[in-house]
Amino acid sequence: MVQIRHNHSMTAIDDYLTTVEPSKRKELDRIRALAKQTVPDAEEAIVYGMPTLKYRNKPLLGFAARKNHIGIYPYSGQVIETLQDQLQDYSSSKGAIRIPLDRPISEEMLQQIIHLRLLQITHS
Repeated sequence: MVQIRHNHSMTAIDDYLTTVEPSKRKELDRIRALAKQTVPDAEEAIVYGMPTLKYRNKPLLGFAARKNHIGIYPYSGQVIETLQDQLQDYSSSKGAIRIPLDRPISEEMLQQIIHLRLLQITHS
């Protein structure tokens, strides 16, 4: 019998996701996949205890399961401020966007958040 070896190594984000309940994990997986699709060379890390994609060694987008919502963290109050009109359906603070569990963030909105943060990183 041939033994097949998988080169897929678990990342810190994979480890984090194993601790999240399945309904929330599905949404975090979707956010992660969309973000990686938008920025294929982003690196995965855990920053402030949450899954984060980094670009040019700077945090690009954090995302985490919370008790009553999914938190999205663009590591920039300016991104949230710039998009505040489009984000009015969500609760937000200077550093976080709270996505209700029953209303996932749209692909377009997530891409806008990522693109604005990317611009900040590439122009800093």
